[in-house]
Amino acid sequence: MSLLLETIRIQHKQLQNIDFHNERLNRSRYHLLGSTQEIDLKNHIQIPDHLDNGIFKCRVLYAKEIEKIEIIPYQLKPIQSLKIIQADHLHYAHKFADRSGLELLQSKAQLGQHEDIMILKNNYITDTSYANIVFFDGKEWITPATPLLIGTKRSQLLHSQIIREKTIRIQDLAKYQFAKIINAMIDLEESPIISIDAIKMV
Repeated sequence: MSLLLETIRIQHKQLQNIDFHNERLNRSRYHLLGSTQEIDLKNHIQIPDHLDNGIFKCRVLYAKEIEKIEIIPYQLKPIQSLKIIQADHLHYAHKFADRSGLELLQSKAQLGQHEDIMILKNNYITDTSYANIVFFDGKEWITPATPLLIGTKRSQLLHSQIIREKTIRIQDLAKYQFAKIINAMIDLEESPIISIDAIKMV
């Protein structure tokens, strides 16, 4: 089995959203490996003194135990359009380091520099290749109730009632004004706006 992965945002030398990362890490360890001894990432990640107050990515590779931790600089990739691709048999309920299935879909879509895929399962919208997605209907932010992966940022925004979830089919896209992508490294307010017209079938 591939190692599992947590990607954690560090900003102002602080781990962001760490409780949701701990929850997912320990849930995956329990469901996949039967491990009941919980890990608290705060006890394992040491933030170097030389980091400035900017944004960094902390990658934690793990199985029953933590295998590797690395902290690297981060720069937001501005996604401007999405190509819709059907993948009814794709499963990614746990965040594995092996992303070969997702990378194959990206390759099939022949993406441009500022593009990503938006994945459909049985005509229901799920996620992009590396982020959850939210849509604005003119009043509120809605995220699909059928994600491939329950992201930590998605969970935090739902918990805070900043977004809500709803089943969204491909034919529902016209009900929304625009979209944004969110993940552990991309906050809602800093995510670039993606026009609904820029979301098209492969």
